Amino acid sequence: MTENPSGDANLPTEASRDTMKVSRAFGEAYQADGATVIPVAKVMGGSGLGYGSGGGGQRHGDGGPHAEGSGGGGGYGARVKPLGVYSVRDGKVTWQPAIDVNRAIIGGQVVMAVFIVAFACLRRVRHKARRWDYLAARSSRRR
Repeated sequence: MTENPSGDANLPTEASRDTMKVSRAFGEAYQADGATVIPVAKVMGGSGLGYGSGGGGQRHGDGGPHAEGSGGGGGYGARVKPLGVYSVRDGKVTWQPAIDVNRAIIGGQVVMAVFIVAFACLRRVRHKARRWDYLAARSSRRR
């Protein structure tokens, strides 16, 4: 057990450096159906570290703990989203975007929900207008 129990403080930074390379955004080119295909992705990430030291929070006379102090912490997160591919065939480059089916489905659901709410509001307004006309006609007959 010669390993440092506190860990390597540079590990999140090194992980982000490894992930945030151009090779992650532009994938390895390959041949398909006589064309060279280069995949493209959007790579996002971040890292953070924290540390503390001792001395703070010492209480006297109340029997509470006397903190020596220490600290640490760190983290790293990354997200890779495919955008599409560049296709090179006969010296011509074309862009083929990746379609996010989930986003398209959610967009359709939002449009449908807005349509349903608008239709319900329109029906309610028309119903109130008809009722108002009915009540107005009924009161004029009584006079």
